[in-house]
Amino acid sequence: MFVVVLATVLGLVQLYLFKRLVKDTTRPGRARWALTVLLVVLAAVLVAALFLRRSVGATTLTWFAWPGYVWFALVAYLFLALLVLEPVRLLLRGWTRRPQPSTESQPAAPPDVTRRLFLARASAAAAGVASVSLVGVGMASALGPPDVLRLPVRLRRLDPAFNGFRIAVVSDIHLGPLAGRSHTERIVRMINETNPDLVAIVGDLVDGTVEELGSAAEPLRDLVSREGSFFVTGNHEYFVPDTADWLRELEHFGVHSLRNESTAIRRGGKTFHLAGVNDVTGKAHGEPPDYDRALSGLDASAPTVLLAHQPVMVTQAAERGVDLQLSGHTHGGQMWPFHYVVSAVQPSLAGLSTVDDTQLYVTRGAGFWGPPVRVGAPPDITVMSLQA
Repeated sequence: MFVVVLATVLGLVQLYLFKRLVKDTTRPGRARWALTVLLVVLAAVLVAALFLRRSVGATTLTWFAWPGYVWFALVAYLFLALLVLEPVRLLLRGWTRRPQPSTESQPAAPPDVTRRLFLARASAAAAGVASVSLVGVGMASALGPPDVLRLPVRLRRLDPAFNGFRIAVVSDIHLGPLAGRSHTERIVRMINETNPDLVAIVGDLVDGTVEELGSAAEPLRDLVSREGSFFVTGNHEYFVPDTADWLRELEHFGVHSLRNESTAIRRGGKTFHLAGVNDVTGKAHGEPPDYDRALSGLDASAPTVLLAHQPVMVTQAAERGVDLQLSGHTHGGQMWPFHYVVSAVQPSLAGLSTVDDTQLYVTRGAGFWGPPVRVGAPPDITVMSLQA
């Protein structure tokens, strides 16, 4: 059903773009045919990038993904820009229908087709400039280094022995057809430069198999922290055929998966609990999040930090008295104005908030999914400094 809806929406948007960018701006002839063929080819590449992922694998998909996903972003912003310009077209419709003025040697002529072409071309050019500019800036943001955010967080029941304890939080790295080993190497280098006590990878690490992306993820073995690196699954870990293989591969890299379980973090005889639950998508694969199992047997006098990929999972965490939940998933909206869609289904888009007595921190993620574009939502790695 999702595929049908997405294909229908994309088809209607492409038809609208054909009308406004091709049919309205050209007269019948070679130019119109050439632009039509170009639009059809770009649409086909986009369809291939979206729907051939499981058929051809991440490596082959790269050839479709770059042009297809960049065109996806352009389609989105061209569509929005042209919609914004529709009222202008309506206001000027009378001007385009007005007959040409008569002269001494020539009577009044029918409405000037050139006026309609001028208005259509001006609208198309304005939409094109705005869209290309936004996508260009967004690509520079998405493909550039993540921001390193530093955030002090106070936890109730945290012993002063942990004051200044640094947790590097990273999520949504999305290794795949557009992001490979160099992406991981940069993230690892940036995390190590912050000298963290613990690294928390909050899901959506990969978009492909171990065979395809194992070498891209391998730099994770170079992460350096006093208490180690920990991982919980995101929804994308369940979109690949070998979730268990990936978890074993991460263990080889020294990244420990918390699968509905917890571990004690100690300093000077004092403790806080680090717990992790599977993503909600795991339910369809027989691996649902199990909060009771993850949080069972914990010392109530010590705080609990929970790793859970999706912010919406905070409701269950708050019911069980979790002090702090670390999440990702939203990408901060990734491409404005789609922030509003994400905000409608998640309790927080990015940053620190509170749900009942549980603090929720949502990172915008260090990578991207789909279009290599971030508008109004730069990537980040967050270094959280705990305080009693």
